[in-house]
Amino acid sequence: MATPDGFLTTPTKTPTAEKTTSSISKRNPHQSSGDPSNRSSTLASEFKNRFEAYNRLQAAAVAFGEKLPIPEIVALGGQSDGKSSLLEALLGFRFNVREVEMGTRRPLILQMVHDPTALEPRCRFQEEDSEDYGSPIVSATSIADTIKSRTEALLKKSKSAVSSKPIVMRAEYSHCPNLTIIDTPGFVLKAKKGESENTPDDILSMVKSLASPPHRILLFLQQSSVEWCSSLWLDTIREIDPTFRRTIVVVSKFDNRLKEFNDRWEVDRYLSTSGYLGENTRPYFVALPKERSTVSNDVFRRQISQVDAEVLHHLRDSVKGGFDEEKYRSHIGFGCLRDYLESELQRRYKDAAPATLALLEQRCREVTAELARMDSKIQATSDVAHLRRSAMLHSASICSHVGALIDGAADPDPVQWGKTTKEEQSESGIGSWPGITADIRTPNATLRLYGGAAFERVIHEFRCAAYSIECPHVSREKVANILLAHAGRGGGRGFTEAAAEVARAAARSWLAPLLDTACDRLAFVLGNLFDLAVERNRHHDFACMELSTFPPFQIFPLSIVFFCLVRGF
Repeated sequence: MATPDGFLTTPTKTPTAEKTTSSISKRNPHQSSGDPSNRSSTLASEFKNRFEAYNRLQAAAVAFGEKLPIPEIVALGGQSDGKSSLLEALLGFRFNVREVEMGTRRPLILQMVHDPTALEPRCRFQEEDSEDYGSPIVSATSIADTIKSRTEALLKKSKSAVSSKPIVMRAEYSHCPNLTIIDTPGFVLKAKKGESENTPDDILSMVKSLASPPHRILLFLQQSSVEWCSSLWLDTIREIDPTFRRTIVVVSKFDNRLKEFNDRWEVDRYLSTSGYLGENTRPYFVALPKERSTVSNDVFRRQISQVDAEVLHHLRDSVKGGFDEEKYRSHIGFGCLRDYLESELQRRYKDAAPATLALLEQRCREVTAELARMDSKIQATSDVAHLRRSAMLHSASICSHVGALIDGAADPDPVQWGKTTKEEQSESGIGSWPGITADIRTPNATLRLYGGAAFERVIHEFRCAAYSIECPHVSREKVANILLAHAGRGGGRGFTEAAAEVARAAARSWLAPLLDTACDRLAFVLGNLFDLAVERNRHHDFACMELSTFPPFQIFPLSIVFFCLVRGF
């Protein structure tokens, strides 16, 4: 448990003067080694600085989408297994997280900061896509509303049921430990009314993704009323961590089970989990206050301590023979779990520091190299000849890719970049073929195609549309009007010209609308090739290709033709 000397100042991006504590201790090594109190103060200061550094590193990683192997605790379990109550107990105050749990479909990173000056809890939310934190929020209702509103806004924007992008909340309080936990949505078997039927699977997939990185500690909660042999989510945990090497199992609502114990062997057998978790896995057995009425934070913490005491009293005095205290006492009660979580996270922080520092140094070198490359490009913009050459190379590369796509290509992936016939019609705004009432079913209409393949499919579809309608009837008046005009010219040639004119007029009224539609569809197919060529160019890295590969008589005509097609000229 955090000592009074292990306090952490309010985290902001601005360095504080309290960092001098560590430097003072380093300048006086003999003083700290000679006095136990000073030694304890030095260790606490190291823990404080390490925790603050990892907290800021975690916030920066979240803001910039960076994945760093920072030791983290991920809380997971089924809905109603007591996860929300445990988080509130760790914080030392209630913020109504239970009321928004089913409305929350985003992870919540809780950075608990032990700050002796914060006599009342202060909560700050990290801004979306930024390292900065907002103003402190004190009201429990406001905290819950912020979590809910941020979740709803992101899911509406992404048009999804859940999102793995976390909300970061930093809680500064004199009664919470230095601890960081990633709270995940609870597992559910059935979606809420109004939610997608896939929501349970989406939650399961997202939580598995969050829990899979090997540097993360799993805090798995299951209520005591559930037998291990019939646990709904234990197999899910085994899929992620088969040996429970990085899993801390918490049996919640332990007080509900106490009335079933009469003899010592019954208690010890239950506490041993009957071998379901293996010999090296010992769960923590926790009970918390059930009363949800509004009470002060001080009363809430007293209730937690009181429940711990009542559980131990019952096991010692109400069970015949008590229980094996030497073996299980250190794993019973919320206080034991809290102390273990804080010490275990600090230990892992210390062990991970060298690897984390090496990774950060590597990132710094990569960023420095990238900055140097970008600076070189910026300086090159002052060279007009260089810009002209770069533009010509890029145009040549794009034209090459366009030609390859028209000839036939499987890169980029057609599943991602191709379109079905219906998608082409919908996105181009060109519906069915004019004058055609029957459904034109062409081969490969459901395949996602692009480039030359999509072009040929439109041509085939045009043929099918043309063959599906009959040549329009030509009135006797039109025929007579043309024939009589050519009658005085003599010979059979006049009648041949008359027949050709009749055919041309019929074709214009019959095929012109179909031809216009076909041209519009083909223009849409060709217009999409520009984005595909850019994507292909990015992956094939043709930026350094020599200009001599594409003679001028090949480059510019292709560029002009393609530009005209895209622009609709």
